[in-house]
Amino acid sequence: MSCYFISDLHLETERPDITRAFLRWCQDLPTSTQSLYILGDFFEVWVGDDYQNELIQTIKQQLRALSDKGIDLAVMHGNRDFLLGQEFADQIGCRMLQDPTVETILGKQVLLMHGDSLCTKDLEYMQFRQQIRDPNWQANFLTKPLEERLAIAQQLRAASQQKNSDKQTYLMDVTDSEVVKVMQDHQVDTLIHGHTHRPKQHSLQVDDRTCTRWVLGDWHQDLWALEFDGQTFNPHVIPLAQF
Repeated sequence: MSCYFISDLHLETERPDITRAFLRWCQDLPTSTQSLYILGDFFEVWVGDDYQNELIQTIKQQLRALSDKGIDLAVMHGNRDFLLGQEFADQIGCRMLQDPTVETILGKQVLLMHGDSLCTKDLEYMQFRQQIRDPNWQANFLTKPLEERLAIAQQLRAASQQKNSDKQTYLMDVTDSEVVKVMQDHQVDTLIHGHTHRPKQHSLQVDDRTCTRWVLGDWHQDLWALEFDGQTFNPHVIPLAQF
């Protein structure tokens, strides 16, 4: 029995290699797979559950096939796909997770996050995050015509890329004290998140406990998944060129 964690695929039509790798990976999942956790930024952009294209349809079909096999699918919003809604969840048969969420996974308590809320030194981004996560802002955005939403999303994406290119590196990583705080608040010794695109296993002290923080990798160059078998965590990294 195993559970898998992925994040930051940033699926988009411009990167068919990532889509191809994800589909192949799903098809090759062992029959003993119990659950798949997708911890945000699964899609590069999501402007509402009413938006459809060939990529989205293909991904939905694959995820539905997994849930129909009895695999528990759990999806968390990221900073790119924060508008994933209940219609999407119903179509693929997944649970939508709050950020943060503590899950009991194969008997172990694990704190799951996307990770962007941990980057508290980036004050400009934190203000922007508060705005776009506001239910009133989201409701108002979703009333706009689809083409207008797509245009706004493109503008926000371009602005984000420009700002990130000018930011100092430390601003786009987590704040250590915030990591300790959330682990104290939730009384866990394991945290798994994505967002920073800096995959690594971190060991840290929280009060008198030795804890672990797993940072998931993005799929820009490699397929990156973390497996938990109830005893150990094992990262799987495969170059996309192999698909």
